[in-house]
Amino acid sequence: MSEDDPFMESTGQCITKESKSRSRMGLFVTGVVGSSLVALYAVAAPFVAPALRKICLPFVPATTVQVENVLNALRVRSGTLVDIGSGDGRIVIEAARRGFQASGFELNPWLVCYSRYKAWREGVYHSTSFHISDLWKVSFSQYSNVVIFGVPQMMDQLELKLEKELPSCAKVVACRFPFPNWVPEHTVGEGVDTVWVYDAQSFKSHMHLGMARKTRPEKRDIAESHNPC
Repeated sequence: MSEDDPFMESTGQCITKESKSRSRMGLFVTGVVGSSLVALYAVAAPFVAPALRKICLPFVPATTVQVENVLNALRVRSGTLVDIGSGDGRIVIEAARRGFQASGFELNPWLVCYSRYKAWREGVYHSTSFHISDLWKVSFSQYSNVVIFGVPQMMDQLELKLEKELPSCAKVVACRFPFPNWVPEHTVGEGVDTVWVYDAQSFKSHMHLGMARKTRPEKRDIAESHNPC
């Protein structure tokens, strides 16, 4: 068969075209997979990253009963409220509906964005604020009502922080897990929906008398100078 055989030339061209087509398809598939992985990482990273910390607040949405118990615990209260680890914002939004100037602190930016949108949709945008922040880097001295859905590993350290920072008029509501050393003023609800209510004047007076752990006086002075009550 001649080297110039048109059949062989045609076959070679077909093979070359098929190879190029497969190469382009391979690049396309690689690009799609790569883009999907990047998108997945962008969405998942804010949820996964907090779990890599030594102490974290996992996002577990509050039930309707838990939200109601929190607000019932604070039904005679008013003023400023903060939800530490605010998740999708449901505590903050419901508190704003009931007259509080409510704020939430959350590490996950997607949840913060959703909370802000939900607050706008519910018509309480001007009574709420949501912040992307680590709770250990924030001062809570300006708040007279504190809500925390914590985990046991963090409650002891959070006690120290709130003892130093909160004004004496503050109330603290713990959900799911109580504080290890404070004595609750009362509880609301039962089972997994129980909330524990603590009076700042009580746990701060114990601290001052040396019945709790010692703190630096200058820190207490700073906290009480921002008394919101």
